[in-house]
Amino acid sequence: MTEWLVLVESNTTGSGRLFCFQARRLGLRPVLIARDPARYPYVAADGIDHLVADTGSAAGVLAALDTGPGRNMIAGVTSSSEYFIATAAEVARELGLPHPPPDAVRACRDKHAQRLALSAAGVGCPAFAAAGTADEAIAAAARIGYPVVVKPASGTGSIAVRLCQTPDQVRAAVGHAFAAPDPALPPQDTVLVEEFLTGAEYSAELIDDQVVGVTRKLLGPEPYFVEIGHDFPAPLAAAQTKLIAEAAIDAVRALRLGYGGAHVELRYSRFGELCVVEVNPRLAGGMIPRAVQEATGIDMIFHVVAAAAGRPEPLRPGPGRAASIRFLVAARQGTLTAVDGVAEAERVPGVVEVGITFPVGQPVLPRHSFRDRLAYVIAADAASTAAARAAEAGLALLTARIEPGEPGEPGDRP
Repeated sequence: MTEWLVLVESNTTGSGRLFCFQARRLGLRPVLIARDPARYPYVAADGIDHLVADTGSAAGVLAALDTGPGRNMIAGVTSSSEYFIATAAEVARELGLPHPPPDAVRACRDKHAQRLALSAAGVGCPAFAAAGTADEAIAAAARIGYPVVVKPASGTGSIAVRLCQTPDQVRAAVGHAFAAPDPALPPQDTVLVEEFLTGAEYSAELIDDQVVGVTRKLLGPEPYFVEIGHDFPAPLAAAQTKLIAEAAIDAVRALRLGYGGAHVELRYSRFGELCVVEVNPRLAGGMIPRAVQEATGIDMIFHVVAAAAGRPEPLRPGPGRAASIRFLVAARQGTLTAVDGVAEAERVPGVVEVGITFPVGQPVLPRHSFRDRLAYVIAADAASTAAARAAEAGLALLTARIEPGEPGEPGDRP
């Protein structure tokens, strides 16, 4: 019988589907363990085996696995969803399979605990404070100095992250974070108040403790932090790239990670200091792994899946070039009926991929987070400026048709 690669929950689009593809590439049988496998359209489309389980605990996942062919047929356990990486790690540990430290993953996902660990290790961070009420957050903002960023202590994808210039804005941001504004955000009882970093933003993409490269991140308009594009590798001098890479490695080690994928976001302060915005114990989202693959030939998803299955392979970068991603972002609410211009965008010289990430026919409700992204264009070229121009030219040809109407819940999920 074919060994299983167990995926604990998933993303509805993108990397979850690719994890299963890479498992099959390795000769493994991908099996999704989920509370509701029907939430993931690719499961039916690709014929992915699945089991229903309470994925909120390792015990629930293990109970479901015991209904299968036996634990000895499982080659690896992992997850493409940040919310379930720690659970997957606990299951893998119980089965004696490769895994990151579950406690380290859980601590990393608590942004306050992460900040404390990074600061204790001497890793550059913005000024910060945790707050359990709006009044506490306002007091923290006064100590740190305006403007400040208010963010949920446990979240992802820029959900409920706000730039605040006044106490009233801080109060509103805290209320928004605590009000469960998005199904993708777990219930919150703590926010983080941080110094606003005004400089350029980057991310380092890691496999284990090895930096594959550095990405330049493009952000949408304030007071939100929606990522609207990425350039890989970041057009930086070698010394600056090295500085960012070293800071990312220091951060990962300070958090006792260093296994599997990691996505470390960094930004410069107004004083020119490099600070870690946050460490994510997973591969980057936003199609960054595809950009890395176009630029270097390294398939980061393949390496994460192979390592989880106990078959790690060395990274072998190919001839270097540049890749850029640009996103079509929802500007108003309604129902998405079509994304026009895909074929035209695909014909732009340098464009290598165009994709629609939001289900056509589903209601659109802009939330000022990653869930507002409807489609993307990826372009590649020997020169970073040419790749960026091609991606922007392709994006300019895309148009979202959104019919007016009262929105329900958007179709995307964590």
